[in-house]
Amino acid sequence: MTSYLFENCSLVDANSRDARQGFSVLVEANLIKEVSANKIHAPGAKVYDLNGKTLMPGLIDAHVHVTAAIIDLANEKIPESEISVQAARFMEDMLMRGFTSVRDAGGADMGLANAVKKGLIKGPRLFYCGKAISQTGGHGDFRQANVGGSLCSCACSGSSISLIADGIDEVRKAVRNEIRKGASHIKIMSSGGVASPTDRVTNLQYSVEELKAIVEEAHNAGIYVMAHAYTHESIVRCVEAGVRSIEHGNLLNEKTAELMAQKGAYLVPTLVVYESLADLGPKLHYPPESLAKVKDVKTAGLQAIKTARDKGVKIGFGTDLLGVEGQTWQAKEFVIRSEVESPYEIISSATIINAEILNQVGKLGVIAVGAFADLLVIEGNPLKDISLLAGQGEALALIMKEGVIYKDRLS
Repeated sequence: MTSYLFENCSLVDANSRDARQGFSVLVEANLIKEVSANKIHAPGAKVYDLNGKTLMPGLIDAHVHVTAAIIDLANEKIPESEISVQAARFMEDMLMRGFTSVRDAGGADMGLANAVKKGLIKGPRLFYCGKAISQTGGHGDFRQANVGGSLCSCACSGSSISLIADGIDEVRKAVRNEIRKGASHIKIMSSGGVASPTDRVTNLQYSVEELKAIVEEAHNAGIYVMAHAYTHESIVRCVEAGVRSIEHGNLLNEKTAELMAQKGAYLVPTLVVYESLADLGPKLHYPPESLAKVKDVKTAGLQAIKTARDKGVKIGFGTDLLGVEGQTWQAKEFVIRSEVESPYEIISSATIINAEILNQVGKLGVIAVGAFADLLVIEGNPLKDISLLAGQGEALALIMKEGVIYKDRLS
C-alpha cells in the first residue's frame, strides 16, 4: 500500500479563513489517514517536507461540458468518437489546473466516467447527468428556426449535450432513461439562454407540472435536479418545484435569493463563460444572435453573486466553458469573482460547497480523515493571492487525486 506524508504544511481549506501553519498530513492508499498539528510517525511513507508551502484540497468545478468540442453547441455533425477524444484532452487539462472533480452539465456519460476510473483517461472524477433535458424550442433545442418541427425517434436537439422532451409523460421517461444510464443528477433547461438560437434569455421553459414531475422522478431515484435558469421568475418556479441547484442565475433579485436560502437551493454562477464568449466568439464565428445575448447577462453576474451571498445562499463554483479555446479560461473564474468575494469565499465555493452539491460531504473538498486524497501543493498562499489558482496550473507543485500523483515538481 502506497503512503505519503506531507510535513510542514500550510493548510488552506474551508476550516479556517487563515492558513494553518505547521501541519502534517498522512495519505494511505486513496484516503487521508491522519491530519495533525504535530509530527506524524509513518515508517515507510514517502515524505514531502513542504517547508511552509500550501496544501489544499483538490478543486471542484460544478458546471462543465467536457463534450463541448467546439464553441457552438449545435455540434450534431461532429462524430461521437472525435468528441470523446477531445473530451479526454479537456479533462486531462482540467486535472492539470488542479480540478480533481467536475460535474458535467450535459453531454458526458458513463463511458467517459468509467474511462477515468479505469485510468484510460487522466482526468478529474466525473459526475454526469447524461443529456440535459429541454422542451421544444428551449435552451437545449439548437435547431435553427427554419428546421422542420418533427423530430426523429431519438428526439435529436441538434446538439450532443441535450435531448428534447415535452409533456409530463415524456419528461418522466427522459429522466428515467438518464437515471438508467447512471446519472448522478438530472439537468434541465428552465429558461432561455445564450447559446440557443431561437429563444430569449427571459423565456420561461417547462410548465410547473413538468418541473414537478422531473423533480419527483429524480427524488424517487435518490438524486437531484440542477436547472439552467437566468431570471428570477424561472428560478422561483424551479426552487418551488424542488430543484436543488440553480445554474447561472444572473438575473435573480433579493426576493428570489431569500427563497433560495429558505429552501436550501444552491447557486452555481458561471461568469467566465461570458468573458470567453465575448472575447472568442467573434473570431470563432459564434452565432450573432447568441453574441447579442451575452451582453444581456454578462454585467449582471457579479451583482447576482453579491445579492445571493447577502441573503445567505450557498454559492458553488462553475465555468460552463465551450470549445478548445474556451476551456483554457477555466481557472480565470477565480479572478473574476474576486471583484465581489474574498479568496476564502471563492475557495470554499470550489471545495466544500461544491462537495455538498455533489453529495460528497466529508469525502471531497476537505483535508480531513477519511476524505479522498485529492490534494494540491501550491507555491504561495491563495488566500492572499487568488490568482495563484487562475492559470493553467503553473503555481501547482504537486497534484494528487485519490492518492495518485499526476504532477510532482517536489521530488
